[in-house]
Amino acid sequence: MVAYEFYCRDPIKGHQLIGTLPERRKSPLRITQESVMNWVRKILGENLDFNDIFFITITIDRDSGDIIRFKD
Repeated sequence: MVAYEFYCRDPIKGHQLIGTLPERRKSPLRITQESVMNWVRKILGENLDFNDIFFITITIDRDSGDIIRFKD
């Protein structure tokens, strides 16, 4: 299962994990960096500075629960 881990850049504490959201769209053509960020904007609201938020794509193994992080 593909999912996204969202992080906030913090100059003092480093990168802070905000949360993980699973990808549910079936068509890969609809999945863009902008669409993923718009999705998290809807979840977290507009009060955050989205210049300091980024995500990484991960795969979660359905059987073991192991997380595989992709390097972009």
